[in-house]
Amino acid sequence: MTDGNERPERAAPRPHAVVGVGLIVIGADDRILLGQAHDGRWELPGGKVDPGEGFEQAAARELAEETDLRTAPDGVEVLAVGIDSTSGVTRLTAAAVTRSATGTPRVTEPHKIVRWEWFAPAGIPGELYAPTAAVLHSWRPELAPPPQDASYTCRNTAGADS
Repeated sequence: MTDGNERPERAAPRPHAVVGVGLIVIGADDRILLGQAHDGRWELPGGKVDPGEGFEQAAARELAEETDLRTAPDGVEVLAVGIDSTSGVTRLTAAAVTRSATGTPRVTEPHKIVRWEWFAPAGIPGELYAPTAAVLHSWRPELAPPPQDASYTCRNTAGADS
């Protein structure tokens, strides 16, 4: 019996977003690390944020998983957060940067990446995945054009548009 004051269980919301991080790795010589995918386009290390992780922890974990490079989460700085919903799924992507990665990059996921290569900022290839272009643009707008899709917006962590 109910007394009229009981409420039915609230339905848990269904997940409808993917949260990720793209990490700009700056080497000692100020070059940027990019991985070439099998289709020829280039991307930054990064990936999904696991439950219980912050952007910094996810960036450090993904960097190690994808490249065998190491950095501590406190060596990662979140610069901006972007949102894109063109694929029917809302994607939140943090733009992060580190200068503290150690080791030598190697291909640890050959089904995704053909090779990792360091690029001088002026030599970054034009064939970038849209999230990588957005992350680079949020960091240094002159390095990559803004994403062509007007639905992608990126705000720096101070709240100003980038």
